[in-house]
Amino acid sequence: MTTTLPASPSREQLLHNLYEAAELEHNLMCTYLYAAFSLKQGEAEGLSAAEAEAVERWRREIIAVAVEEMGHLVAVWNITAALGGAPRTGRGNFPLDPGYLPARVVVKLAPFNDATLQHFIYLERPEGSDEADGEGFAAERLFTRNTDAPRITPMARDYDTVGHFYATLSADLRAFVDAHGEDATFCGDRRLQLGPDELNLCGARRVLCSKTALAAFDAIVRQGEGAPSDSVSSHYQRFAAIRTELAALREANPGFAPAWPAATNPVLRRPPRPEGRVWLENPAAAATVDVANASYGLMLRLLAQSYLLPGPSAEKSLHVDLAVSLMRAFTPLAEHAARLPAGDSHPDCHAGVSFTALRDAAAMPPGPGARRFVIERLSQLADSATTLHASQGAERTERAARLLESLRARAERGLDLNAPVAAPAAVAAAPTPAVPAPPTETLDGIEVVQGEKLELRFEARRCIHARFCVTGAPKVFLANVQGPWIHPDAMPVERLVDIAHACPSGAIQYRRKDGEPDETPPPVNLLSVREAGPYAIRGALSLRGEPIGTRATLCRCGASKNKPFCDGSHHDIHFQATGEPETGLLGMPTDMPAERGGVIAIEPEPNGPLQLRGPVEVLSGTGRMVCRVSQARLCRCGGSQTKPFCDGTHARNGFAAD
Repeated sequence: MTTTLPASPSREQLLHNLYEAAELEHNLMCTYLYAAFSLKQGEAEGLSAAEAEAVERWRREIIAVAVEEMGHLVAVWNITAALGGAPRTGRGNFPLDPGYLPARVVVKLAPFNDATLQHFIYLERPEGSDEADGEGFAAERLFTRNTDAPRITPMARDYDTVGHFYATLSADLRAFVDAHGEDATFCGDRRLQLGPDELNLCGARRVLCSKTALAAFDAIVRQGEGAPSDSVSSHYQRFAAIRTELAALREANPGFAPAWPAATNPVLRRPPRPEGRVWLENPAAAATVDVANASYGLMLRLLAQSYLLPGPSAEKSLHVDLAVSLMRAFTPLAEHAARLPAGDSHPDCHAGVSFTALRDAAAMPPGPGARRFVIERLSQLADSATTLHASQGAERTERAARLLESLRARAERGLDLNAPVAAPAAVAAAPTPAVPAPPTETLDGIEVVQGEKLELRFEARRCIHARFCVTGAPKVFLANVQGPWIHPDAMPVERLVDIAHACPSGAIQYRRKDGEPDETPPPVNLLSVREAGPYAIRGALSLRGEPIGTRATLCRCGASKNKPFCDGSHHDIHFQATGEPETGLLGMPTDMPAERGGVIAIEPEPNGPLQLRGPVEVLSGTGRMVCRVSQARLCRCGGSQTKPFCDGTHARNGFAAD
């Protein structure tokens, strides 16, 4: 008997493929972090000054890529939830057994070295690339997973590159939507997804329809796996740039060893199958990895739990915050493990965190039991980390113990064991607009919406999700809805104008139609330096000679994909920079100039700083005056030692931008 299958995939097949996508992103994130944790830090660990500077930059870059993989993972989880599925947080343990992924997609934990870096380049290669895999990463055996026979049971697929896999996922989703329609396809409660209210990651955007789901797939490919080879910000190009610099440093110093010899595939117990694994026999290393693994495991369960809690809510946000903070406590433990010997059986090998995956890391039914579990587990982790530090006394164990203790206190304060269980979340319907959908068109990526008394413009690529619009004008800007979401006539026009003025990025602009004046530049041009964030500038702004309004947020971390504007990437890369530079920094003038307004000409120098021309008062993030200048060169590579001003570091750290 022949089974006849429909032309479109089933929902079960879609979810099955999304579970593999989640496991793939999850595994890549772990392998990148493992390599980054093995890198040496500073001259005290045997590097020259130039080598230490380069290796620290590589560490930041690899961790930034890993964070982006986490963003991809959240995007896949959100699509899964939008289809009515429960996101899968689990995965196989390292090294993955044959069949989990296609034969030529080898995933294992390995320290940073030439071969591991080449393996990363191979995994992230674009379609048509002839990059070879790293030495020692050949498939254990070649096999085929897919079948030509029709099957109602979901079957694994083979793919040459991850970009190819996502292209298949996109085609399947389009076919399913064509067969079932938008509403039936995206039937999941969107309140269960993770959005920017809970998580500052590029992938934390709620999926509402096929447009947003396919945009998420496209963003994953463009940013990472399968991006065109000439995409400067792609993972492929970023790893390739490290390879070039590594070769140059090794040519200058043939003995250059940028990383500790961490174990390949470390395990905490004698493995039933020892080939390709390193059993950590050193008690100090095993104890360190044990606490690190347990922290990682709780992080996964907290994320899974957050997908059962409707949001935005305080409890959902707390689960996500605890999960993110656990990774910050996990990091120093993982770095410490890479600096400890593995044991007598491997005398020349160091340990490494193993990212042990539990048999189950799924969410628990929401309520007092789940809350009690989190509090109990954090208490165990805090106590274990304190004991670990008492026995080892390392700076990294002290940092981890302090962080875990603070998380225990936060959980005890924030998780009320007596709070009622939230009612089961119903499928969220789009709020009914207070007024009929207004005329809308999109011009050069700008959404133009016509109201009776003014025209609103929204430029998504400049939005930094400051949320003044959706919190100050929730009837005008409808969050997380399908279809028209901007309704200019839903509140008094003067109040709406004030909301637009509060938008720091200039993503929201307007044109009055009632005879009243449009927005005018402020009487004093101001540039505010945000703590660990962008420059927020106000004035009559001109970018490369073209007017861009009176408000903008400009990237200073060097990681934005939308330079010179900020796109939130400073959150993803954990950018650190003060928002409180000292008054009169570098002898900059503080005297009051005769003219304080007028045009500010912004000219991004190729591969260099932002050149400002025009009177500007530079403020700290808290509003204190730093200096008053008529021109300035602002750092935008993230590396200057004289932030916010350029010191030429961009010429040494390889910063590239138009």
